[in-house]
This record gives sequence, C-alpha cells and structure tokens, in this order.
Amino acid sequence: MYGGNGRSYRTSRGGGGGIGGGNGGSNGIGGGIGGAGSSATKGDAEVRFAGLELEQAESQYSALAKDQHGCRFLQRKLEEGGAHAATLILNEVVARFSELMTDPFGNYLCQKLLEHVSDSQKTEILKSVSSDLAFVSLNMHGTRAVQKLVEHVSNAAQASLLVQALGPHTVKLIKDLNGNHVVQKCLVRLAPADAQFIFDAVTAQCVEVSTHRHGCCVIQRCLDYASPDQRRRLAGEITTHALSLVKDPFGNYVVQYVLDMGDPMFVDAIAARLRGNVVDLSMQKFASNVMEKCMRVASPDLRRLLIAELYAVPLTLDNLLRDGYANYVIQSSIDYIDMHQRAVLLDRLSPLIPLIRNTPYGKRIMAKLNLMY
Repeated sequence: MYGGNGRSYRTSRGGGGGIGGGNGGSNGIGGGIGGAGSSATKGDAEVRFAGLELEQAESQYSALAKDQHGCRFLQRKLEEGGAHAATLILNEVVARFSELMTDPFGNYLCQKLLEHVSDSQKTEILKSVSSDLAFVSLNMHGTRAVQKLVEHVSNAAQASLLVQALGPHTVKLIKDLNGNHVVQKCLVRLAPADAQFIFDAVTAQCVEVSTHRHGCCVIQRCLDYASPDQRRRLAGEITTHALSLVKDPFGNYVVQYVLDMGDPMFVDAIAARLRGNVVDLSMQKFASNVMEKCMRVASPDLRRLLIAELYAVPLTLDNLLRDGYANYVIQSSIDYIDMHQRAVLLDRLSPLIPLIRNTPYGKRIMAKLNLMY
C-alpha cells in the first residue's frame, strides 16, 4: 500500500518576477532573484531563463523555488533532467525543505522533487523535515506538500519516520482545516498497521473528534480504511458514546455512519443505547435523524421496542405530532409497525384526528395509515 503515481503541479498564482537585473554574476545569472514586487513581465522572465542550464543556477535553487517563474524553471528542468536534476537541486535545498514546503511557490517544487528522487533521497527528506512536519501540515501550502510526501512513502522505514513525526500531534491535525487532509491521506496510503497511531488517537478521544467539524469526517474515513479489528474497536467506542453523539451537529453523522455499515452487532447496540430516550431524542434536531435511521435498520425486536416508546402515552404522542422534528419520526415509524402497533397507534390517534387532519403532517400520517376522514 506504499507508493503511488505522482502528478504534475503547476502554480496558478501571480507573484514575483524572474531573474533580477543589476550586476552580472559569475554563473551567468543576473545579480539576484526578483521579489514579489518585481515589475518583470512573463515575457521578460522567459527571455531570462531561455537557454539557461540548471548548473548555471547553482547556489540559487532555494531562492528560485520561491519565485513564480524560477519555480517553473526548476520544475521544467526536473522534467528534462530526471534523477540527475533532482539530485542537484535536492543537495542544495534539502536543509530548507520544510521552509519551501510552506512557500506559495516552493511547495510545488517540493512536490515535483518527490516524483523524481530515489528511495534513499526520500528517506533523507523525511529525516530533514521530521521535526517540522506537523507544523508544515497545518499550513495551507504545506499540507499539499506533506500529502504528496505521504503518497510517495515507499517502505516501512519511511512509514516509521512519518508516524514518529505526526503521531504526537494527531488530534491537533485532525481538527485543523489543513492538517485533517494529511491525516486522511495517511489513512488512504498507509497500511492499516502503519496508520494505527490514528486509530489509537481517535479511539482515545472519540467524543472530542466526533463532535468536531473536521474530526467527524476523519473518523468516518477511519471506519472506511480500518482493518476488521480496528473497525470493531472504533465502532465499539462510538457506540458507547452514542447517546451524547446523536445530539451533536457533527457527532450524529458519525453514529449514522456506523448504522450504515450494517453490522447487526453495532446497529442493535446503538439502538439499545437509545432506548428509554426515544421521545426526547425524536424532538431533538440532530438526534431525530438518527432515530429515523434506527427505525429502518434495527432488528425487528429492537425496532418494536423503540416504536412502543413513541406510542406509549397519548399526551406524549400529541406533542410528538406537533413537533417539527418528531412528527417525521412518527411518519417513519408507520412504515415498520406490526398489526398490534398499528392498532395502538390508531387508538391513540382517534381523538387527535380533528386537530391534525388539515395539517401537512396529519395528512401524510393519515395517508400512510390509509385513513379516510
């Protein structure tokens, strides 16, 4: 599960000029790299780079990488020169690789280098950036470069370096706008055993992660890419906290995801956790969605118990019918009731028919029950 095909990244942002003017240097390049405020046009940059050999820019690769046109020049030379060009550039920039990964232009060179370097050079890069890798992952430019690095991890030693660098910061990365994409890339590209650090973190901090905007997405990806044992352990932890998670704007999606997995053991365990709270949960914005899903996927015996709670008290049923969320749960329950529960519901509804017959939800319920009034 290591490795993967790279793709070419090119910058689409405007920015610095090409090679600066001034006193000529001994390597044939102008006296410096133009900054972001350079007035050099694209045409001027192309003229300055025309015929320029990679070796002539030696000692200026890092500066070129931070320049829009200079970065494109280096990427072009990598395509032309392959491994030889990659070695020339890497030898100079490896000590500043972390810095370049967070640069608006330099990150594209880093990504392109990873497509051309050898396994030993990738290991060298990982060792160079390991102490900064978590910080780089939080950066809007750095996250792309780190994801590319994860894609190109090609052996167990490299995976180990990656885990050591990211492991202590897993939950922070998961909750970050940029960092969560790095964690998700690890789930996709690493073997489940190498990604164990992620499962350990989300299992230990299940509620914190599940109730976070980005965390709820990551924990769903964890369930997708887990080994059977990892999935059982994580789903079990989610089930344990189901009663609180279903009320959360993000956590409810995590519980629904476990229900959608269709494992009877966890489906019924979640349904059992919600028993005794069906009325309150049905009237709650987020939990009501979970209750509807439970009606659909729970085993017949547990479904019958959940529905019985809804119909148990006439006054409660009246409140549920009038509630903006619970009335949908009532409507869903009708699709799964047995003959006995249908009779109970009809008995409870009889005195309420005059009050609900002209309401949108009342009409839908009556239609489901094939009632004519």
